[in-house]
Amino acid sequence: MRRARNMRPNIVSEAGLPTRMSQWWESIPFLTSAVVVVCGIIYLVCLLVGYDSFNEVCFLPSAVVSRFQVYRIYTSILFHGSLLHVVFNMMALVPLGSELERIMGSVRLLYVIILVATSNAIFHVLIALLVAHNPLLTYDYLMNECAIGFSGVLFSMIVIETSLSGVQSRSVFGLFNVPAKWYAFFLLVVFQLLMQNVSLLGHLCGILSGFAYTYGLFNFLIPGTSFYSSIESSSWLSSCVRRPKFIVCTGGNPSGYIPTQTSQNSTTSGLLSGNIWRNLSSFMPQREVSAQSTEDIRFPGRGRTLGAVQGQTASHLHSDSNLQARLLEDSSPNSPLDSSTPSNTQQLSEGRN
Repeated sequence: MRRARNMRPNIVSEAGLPTRMSQWWESIPFLTSAVVVVCGIIYLVCLLVGYDSFNEVCFLPSAVVSRFQVYRIYTSILFHGSLLHVVFNMMALVPLGSELERIMGSVRLLYVIILVATSNAIFHVLIALLVAHNPLLTYDYLMNECAIGFSGVLFSMIVIETSLSGVQSRSVFGLFNVPAKWYAFFLLVVFQLLMQNVSLLGHLCGILSGFAYTYGLFNFLIPGTSFYSSIESSSWLSSCVRRPKFIVCTGGNPSGYIPTQTSQNSTTSGLLSGNIWRNLSSFMPQREVSAQSTEDIRFPGRGRTLGAVQGQTASHLHSDSNLQARLLEDSSPNSPLDSSTPSNTQQLSEGRN
């Protein structure tokens, strides 16, 4: 009786937690993982050195207006106040950033993040000034509100991703479905009710920036593909571009990174330019180009598909015999020329090319 050999267990069951975490991390694109690392390192350094003076780095409208501290626009999105704050924001960033980065590309998504972060700050300051200096009711709290965290940019990304996905409804934590255009507002209300110390104005400005982007209000600020390609081809970014997680802007969906209104306008402009070129070329003298001139010089001759040689040979023989019979009929002096002769002659010329 033969002894049964030991079967090796399934390799999937052998994968431990470190392996699965490594595979999950490798699936995250370059820029998204870089933002997670930067925000995580900043929080750990602040925790180790005991730095908690967030008033120096948070977004404070009064400081931006009175002392022109515009650096707060970008430092405020990188700092977080607690471990739960940074973990929650980064876990929300991973699926959103990964999806948008695969569509836009790494450099393009970085530009969009900077764009929406700047527009968030502008909306934040304008609304705070309007509330603080309105003639009906003066409310200075928004001017002195200190906001930190990446959640404002996340709300902009939620609006952009929802617009690009084309879905009609979204699920709110698996509890109920809402229309896609109201999805970000439902999240705004839920977070405001369930969490403390949440910046309502910061999240609201993120939603406004996302809608401004999707409706094409920032079109004049969005450069073309050549701008991103020149950055990707630069020497100082070559080490990042060579990484397998880096996604070039030409490798994604070309309609994904463009706002909804821009994609329609670009299609119309492309058709218009094509029609103009077609109309101009119609006035130019043209000559017929034979099939032989378009052939590759490395592979001369006429290409044929496998399995069709016999059929082509039979069709050539059949056309030759039909032509010979037609010529014999036309050789008599009393028979007029048949109107189908040119078509047969053309068929012969096509078959013998």
